[in-house]
Amino acid sequence: MTERIHKINSLIKNEVSALMLSEVDFKSGVFTTISEVRTRHDLSSSTILVQVLPYNESQYALATLEHERATIQSKLHKRLHLKVVPKIVFEHDVRPEDVAHLDTLLSTES
Repeated sequence: MTERIHKINSLIKNEVSALMLSEVDFKSGVFTTISEVRTRHDLSSSTILVQVLPYNESQYALATLEHERATIQSKLHKRLHLKVVPKIVFEHDVRPEDVAHLDTLLSTES
């Protein structure tokens, strides 16, 4: 991965995270986090991997994000100072070791 793509991934991750906090209303008890952003070299699209807690609410969270995708894309376009802003695509990050670790952490905190 080039340094430019790495910087763009980081920028998109930060901006979309902020937009998810301010623009997306998940139901109570549903938490999402962006684990990774993968942008194509031609900047045509960025795949945003999202982890959802609790795991059984993943389908709901992704449907909500997909519903708000146009709003997030529009606001992202206004925030980024890029000639080409990649189209965003949300995908569920299902790395089991990460989900299990986060579930363990949350259950010990309660």
